[in-house]
Amino acid sequence: MLEKNILVIDIGSTKICAIIAHLSDSGIKITGYGISRSQGIKKGSITNIDLASKSIKMAVSDAKRISGVEIKRATVSISGAYTKSLNSSGIVNIPNKEITAKEINRVMHSSLYNASVPNEYEVLHTLPFNFIVDDQESIEDPLGMNASRLEVETHIITTQKSNFNNLKKAVRAAGVEVESVVLAGYAAAIAVLNSDEMELGAAVIDMGGQTCNSVIHSGNSIRFNSFLGVGANNIVNDLSMALHTPLNIAEKVKIKYGSLLEPNSDIIELPIIGDEDSVSQISLSIVHNVIYARAEETLMLLAKSIEDSGLQEQMGTGIILTGGYTKLEGLKELAAAIFSDMQVRIAKPSAIEGISDALKDPLYSTAIGLVKYCAGGYSTYEIDVNKQMRYQYDTTEEPEVNLDLSIKSEPVADVKLDNGAPKTKIKQFGQIKPKVKQSNIFTKFWNWVTQLF
Repeated sequence: MLEKNILVIDIGSTKICAIIAHLSDSGIKITGYGISRSQGIKKGSITNIDLASKSIKMAVSDAKRISGVEIKRATVSISGAYTKSLNSSGIVNIPNKEITAKEINRVMHSSLYNASVPNEYEVLHTLPFNFIVDDQESIEDPLGMNASRLEVETHIITTQKSNFNNLKKAVRAAGVEVESVVLAGYAAAIAVLNSDEMELGAAVIDMGGQTCNSVIHSGNSIRFNSFLGVGANNIVNDLSMALHTPLNIAEKVKIKYGSLLEPNSDIIELPIIGDEDSVSQISLSIVHNVIYARAEETLMLLAKSIEDSGLQEQMGTGIILTGGYTKLEGLKELAAAIFSDMQVRIAKPSAIEGISDALKDPLYSTAIGLVKYCAGGYSTYEIDVNKQMRYQYDTTEEPEVNLDLSIKSEPVADVKLDNGAPKTKIKQFGQIKPKVKQSNIFTKFWNWVTQLF
């Protein structure tokens, strides 16, 4: 068993959260964290590398100071902005008639190789949602099965290379090397979903200050992800314009009086923008109407996105909302009315040893999800941003994995997840060198045939 310290950084549009945790046989323990206000980041994208790096460095420095651990590599989140997703498939023959990790690795990379990923995009995650063993579909885990042929259908998440590289530059400028990059919505789902919700299907919507990241999780894998460049800060902007008051005052009004429940007609006095020595009298019913209109529009846009996915029938447990936006009183009730016929719940990240009260908040779901990702909380199989296959299994009945020398097997950690899952061992497999695509149609056909045999 390998013990290790990890650093994760959630790079949001309104805040940066860095967490240092210790992984061991007894589980996950948070030893330090730091939070700073985001600068140089708008709607999920880096707009100023220098300012963003300063914000990242501040959060990381606080986490190191509290934990007393010096760590130079981190797993970081990336917003769903500028992401594209596609589905692909792969197929391989099983020469020894028994499916090992090697064959699963081959078929996963085969699906990635077959995908039409644009040159200007970088692959973040390749996630299987359906294994097919000798025409038998919906196989949860094909490892160890007897078969002649293995197929896989995968959901591949990509992001623009420019956005990806700017994120890495900002982190490196803060003195930290990027070890891995995880989609923010994926991390949030890891933090808030329980095992039943993963299996039966649910949509997780992380509603933040400037963005909303959505994923649909079904059958223990992500099937869909989307992004909306609207968040809680839009409510502040709307209030500032409607009430003719400065932004900082509008923020205080939202926090103190923000509610989607029945309005009242009380009167409050607010300074006037540009003439803060003067005040205007505003009815709280106006405040309510402004907030309600923006929240309703945001939820309707999210509902349309979920509807367009075509996966509503696979969301057996409904909608899970998380993120700072969910603190708005009455949001659950409004969401239940808009997401008609679907169960809605607001979720906090599940508990981890050492977690402070400050982090037990929907605002930090993505950050906690990153910690759990590093501890093996991802899908059973996944090709990550480094083109390595991640794989977890129950160590109580550890399967025999036959690997040849072309695949590097390196245990990362043994952990016991706090959501009641059994101990898992995470293994990372080295990248299979992709074949160079040929323009000749006969060569393509020959490569396809040889891939089968």
